Amino acid sequence: MGRRLLSSASRRRSGLLFSASCYLLHRFRTPQIHVAPRTLETLAYEEVRASDRPITSTAFVLHGLLGSARNWRTFSRKLVSDLQKSSPSNEWRMILVDLRNHGKSAGIRVLDPPHDMTNAAKDLANLVKFQEWEWPDVIIGHSMGGKVALDFAASCARGDYGESAVLPKQLWVLDSVPGEVSPDEGDGEVEKVLHTLTSLPSSLPSRKWLVDHMIGLGFSKSLSEWMGSNLKKSGDEVTWTFELHAAIKMFNSYRETSYWHILEQPQKEWRLRLCELRIVTDGRSLYLKRWHICQRRRGEQRRER
Repeated sequence: MGRRLLSSASRRRSGLLFSASCYLLHRFRTPQIHVAPRTLETLAYEEVRASDRPITSTAFVLHGLLGSARNWRTFSRKLVSDLQKSSPSNEWRMILVDLRNHGKSAGIRVLDPPHDMTNAAKDLANLVKFQEWEWPDVIIGHSMGGKVALDFAASCARGDYGESAVLPKQLWVLDSVPGEVSPDEGDGEVEKVLHTLTSLPSSLPSRKWLVDHMIGLGFSKSLSEWMGSNLKKSGDEVTWTFELHAAIKMFNSYRETSYWHILEQPQKEWRLRLCELRIVTDGRSLYLKRWHICQRRRGEQRRER
């Protein structure tokens, strides 16, 4: 999975993911993008929606390691444009989140460590509560964002976010798997990238300098240019849009954490609530079955379907 962690790798599968998401979400109108003002209390995010009519459903989109919400703007625009043809009576919005230590959420000091999947998922719950939104109907998570989505579902099921929390109806995990990821799996490209970045100064001369430097080290042009897109102006130089060392801690948590337990051994005292989970990797859906993720409700027995 490590070799698929960077968001640029998802481009080869955009047609499949776009078509599949259209099939499952099927509703939207003309796309509009709203960049929410950054606050110190919550994650930064962008909102893509069809119109200004009252919202009926919400989908969260979670990027991968070293990415940001803006990586998913084109995907979300295309999805909204297509889905608006299906069911105009429903009004969806897509919330493109900058996860902790990434994008415009980088540097928010109240996002306390440890920087792991559990706290990254809790940030989403805090965002919902702070904005006084309804709980999301769909979560789409790419790579590391896929495991954040799984942790969010597991925490909802356990009741960690309070009695008001509701499981999403659909969970899409793209280029990721629920289990632990061994460093021996894959080609080690992500580890090589992280090692290269830690060897560089925090401020760089220019995007072009970085791209040329990474190509000179043997990285592909597409990956090098994608890394260059994650730089921002800082005076006469450029610097990263992410907090590198904290992001590495999130990557380690991603590799070490497994969520098979919520899919294979639901607790008997939890109420059964259908959450459809699809895992897509290498351009195909590996897991076509539905997992029934159970959500605990006090005083209720688990019901079989």
